[in-house]
Amino acid sequence: MKERSSSPGTPDSGRRARPKPAKLKMTVQYATSTREPLPSRALLRKWVKAALAHDAEIALRIVDEEEGHRLNRDFRNKDYATNVLTFVYRDGQIHPDSPLGEKRGAYPLTGDIVLCAPVVENEAGQQQKDLMAHYAHLTVHGVLHLQGYDHQEDEDAKNMEETETRILAWLGYEDPYAGYQLAEAVDCG
Repeated sequence: MKERSSSPGTPDSGRRARPKPAKLKMTVQYATSTREPLPSRALLRKWVKAALAHDAEIALRIVDEEEGHRLNRDFRNKDYATNVLTFVYRDGQIHPDSPLGEKRGAYPLTGDIVLCAPVVENEAGQQQKDLMAHYAHLTVHGVLHLQGYDHQEDEDAKNMEETETRILAWLGYEDPYAGYQLAEAVDCG
């Protein structure tokens, strides 16, 4: 009997198979009058896909300060515009008591990410960061929130920060937290 040789990515080869890339349906809405450059749809998609571990349907909206303020006030009871807001509508999992008997993960993760252009621009200037690098960071941050990451507790914040830093390095950006604490670098309200 002829012995099969292992190809890269098979369990026999000692190498791990690459995970299947997450499927993404994404819409981008530009609802801002900023004069500063905004990330292109292609760039936003690249950043989202880099942080995405699950199939997803995402609407990403870049807004002015007025809308950012209103959303933060209405949904989080915070009376100011913040840099990024994430709204999760479906977490990609089925309720265990579902009468339909679907498998967990049968539905894509669904949600909105809102970036407030004036706040992002001000922060980038204050923190002396490249504007597109800051948009990349906040986009990745929002996608991680969509997938259940949080930074309310120190250990969770550390995990989220390390994950963001790793993703951004893979994308070619510097550590967004160099010299900053999480609360300073990302003000999620």
